[in-house]
Amino acid sequence: MSMTETIKLYDRDAYAIEFEADIISCEPNKADDKQFDIILNQTLFFPEEGGQSPDMGILGGYRVVDVQIKNGVITHTVDISAGDCCEAEKEAGKKITGNEYEPEKVELAAGVHVRGKIDWKHRFYNMQQHSGEHIFSGIVHRRFGFENVGFHLSDSVVTMDFSGVISPEDIAEVEHEVNVAISKNIPIEVTYPSRDELAQMEYRSKIEIEGQVRIVTVPGYDVCACCAPHVKRTGEIGMLKVMNYQNYKGGVRISILCGFRALEAFRQKCDIISELIGIFTTNQEAIVDNVTKLKAVNQSLKSELGTAKSALLDYKVAELPADTDNAVLFEDGIDTNTARNCVNGLVEKYSGFSAFFSGNDEAGYSFIIGSKNADCNTVAAALRNKLGARGGGKPVMVQGSVKAAKSEIEEVLKEVL
Repeated sequence: MSMTETIKLYDRDAYAIEFEADIISCEPNKADDKQFDIILNQTLFFPEEGGQSPDMGILGGYRVVDVQIKNGVITHTVDISAGDCCEAEKEAGKKITGNEYEPEKVELAAGVHVRGKIDWKHRFYNMQQHSGEHIFSGIVHRRFGFENVGFHLSDSVVTMDFSGVISPEDIAEVEHEVNVAISKNIPIEVTYPSRDELAQMEYRSKIEIEGQVRIVTVPGYDVCACCAPHVKRTGEIGMLKVMNYQNYKGGVRISILCGFRALEAFRQKCDIISELIGIFTTNQEAIVDNVTKLKAVNQSLKSELGTAKSALLDYKVAELPADTDNAVLFEDGIDTNTARNCVNGLVEKYSGFSAFFSGNDEAGYSFIIGSKNADCNTVAAALRNKLGARGGGKPVMVQGSVKAAKSEIEEVLKEVL
């Protein structure tokens, strides 16, 4: 027997915060014994759907940690080990908006009447992102004919994958047009057309969907099938900023942020710039030039240091005893290519094993071991068995890493060399 579909209260009012419902089913979560999966007759919690992260909040006094939908039935996962919702904020005496704690926890069982409250800040931020994305995708579709073939809206980033490549100049123009649309404060419409009406409509995401299709329209900019909550007017989006873009699978992936999340990202960037201005004792316009010069100086010093280390390494190699079959060197700050070249030179001189360990006792060591006449895997196996080293290779040469002190490594080498 199939369960009745959950009534989606968020479709009726995306701005509602609190609601009441009856628990239809309550079962222990299969993955976590501190969590329960609850099905209600109706809910304000938007589930993870259409590429968007789910709502957060409280249900019956417990934190809602996940919301999923399958065949129209919405399951709320609550965590009974998390304590009172917003308990830390309550103890600190902070004012809590849109996600206050529930005074009393209720029994989690079928038939129990329960109160729920979504985290309004999280919901509204998601609404800002999703509405902004619709306008952006609608403009791209109108101007270039590209489809949005991939969409992801998390708590920190929004990405859109388009079916064709868009130049940086065109991306900047689309961004500007989106913000013009936002400034117009256009009403965003949500409709439920009949099948006959849908057949005559032009809209994005026109795929075969069972049941009622929900259409979100931003007049003059976008018409798209969508299941998620949206803001009432474009002005509530605040702003849209393109954060990044890259060629992706024959098209382009564009990352955006809208509204308060865009504001927070801008604040973080301003903080970074202010800190750099202080470090370089310069103005904002000269920061890039200062960093470029510093990078050039750093690369020059690295080159000089590399030359000096190579000379020192040549000296240490020359100082190795000649009356032995094996050679072992420990040196910090030597790159892999230099270490390998050193080992290649040593195996021509020594008949046994030639080993190079680069690093220090605190960070550990990377190693390369070579030999013309013996199986280097025997040394690697000893380091692995005794010290938990990682790595391997062919009999003539192995390489890997080990988190151990130099004295511990030398003790192992004494046993096998």
